[in-house]
Amino acid sequence: MAEIGETILRHFDVAVIVFPLSLFMLATGFFLSRRLQFIQLRHFFLTVRTTLGSLLVKKERLPAGEITPFQALSTALAATVGTGNIAGVATAIYLGGPGAVFWIWVSAFLGMATKYSEILLAVHYRTRIKNEIVGGPMYYLAGGLKSPLMAVLFALFGSLAAFGIGNMVQANSVADAVQASFGVPAFLTGLLLSFFSALIILGGIRRIARVASALVPLMAFFYVAGSLIILISFRQQLPGVLVDIFASAFRGRAAAGGFAGATVLGAWRYGISRGIFTNEAGLGSAPIAHAAARTPHPVSQGLWGIMEVFIDTHFICTLTALVLLATGAWQTGLEGASMAVEAFNRGLPGNAGHYVVSLGLIFFAFTTLLSWSYYGEKCLEYLLGNRAVRFYRFLWIILIFIGAVSHLQAIWTAADILNGLMALPNLVGLLGLSGVICRITKDYFCKRD
Repeated sequence: MAEIGETILRHFDVAVIVFPLSLFMLATGFFLSRRLQFIQLRHFFLTVRTTLGSLLVKKERLPAGEITPFQALSTALAATVGTGNIAGVATAIYLGGPGAVFWIWVSAFLGMATKYSEILLAVHYRTRIKNEIVGGPMYYLAGGLKSPLMAVLFALFGSLAAFGIGNMVQANSVADAVQASFGVPAFLTGLLLSFFSALIILGGIRRIARVASALVPLMAFFYVAGSLIILISFRQQLPGVLVDIFASAFRGRAAAGGFAGATVLGAWRYGISRGIFTNEAGLGSAPIAHAAARTPHPVSQGLWGIMEVFIDTHFICTLTALVLLATGAWQTGLEGASMAVEAFNRGLPGNAGHYVVSLGLIFFAFTTLLSWSYYGEKCLEYLLGNRAVRFYRFLWIILIFIGAVSHLQAIWTAADILNGLMALPNLVGLLGLSGVICRITKDYFCKRD
């Protein structure tokens, strides 16, 4: 009976909360893409050259800020590259069929413009408080949109949402993965997770960024390497997989034991929902990290946002999807992380696949936990001032342990609701300030030309 209740709750959550909000996010992404003349496509090679390409050239002296542009990217990716890139993609395919992958790509393509826009605004309207540079939706809602109420609402919902999706849910995911893979009790994982998180979080954004910039490339490398080895082994299946993705996007195809309604609407619904929520474009979270970057221009940092969505969704999520489909694991009747474990076990020798997925989930969730601690902290700081920071950090550490040892279905639902409430004022701000976004973008590229 409990399992039936959880299934109903999950479908209700997606149908009533996640999907309608996803449509609003998708529409905002399309609107911004049109106004920016599809900057994510028109200037993609420039984006690669000025972001990842800049890491290969001699470092220039950067303007004032808390962290480097790459550290800002790593911090934001630490928050977005998480369980959604593995279990989330598997769930989308289970519920929507292979066609869901196509709609994940579409939502991410439009999300590039959204992420670019919110980061641009965050840098443009950022400010210095004491000795720290801060920014994010609350600052451009108040300073740009001239709506202090919207700014307060975003900060309130953001500080609360962080405890759910950024803290307890992630801690629970780590505890489950460690117990399933290594037999470690959840309470011990909770204690260790709280301890190591405290060492990093209490050091503020600079320590979080240093750890993120070290862990994110490392964990991504091992996960990507494992995925590529599998895809090379199953390379003969890849042409058929790609055909299936595109064909199922417009005619639908259900997984074995999956959602019987995996028609075109099912693929569209679950692909769009998972695509948007895996990269958080429009949620308003990542701009808080990017606002602290030492960057010469708002557009320069906005381009890092385009690359962030590309890495998170078009690259990592695509690898996961291809592995699930090429190995045939999506037709086993398994769901979520279990489907991913089966796929990697089919493609890697011994029990290596199990450990690749488990360690990926552990480190992805752990780094998400670190980044979201900063997001929530800055939101609360906006509401109550610096005096609340110390209390927030200690509460955060305590809730890590509670999340690790708790049953969190209700927290998942509450997190989705709070994420939706957090995104709404941000999306309104992006639409209302789209003229500012276009003006700053036009000026930047006119000067480059």
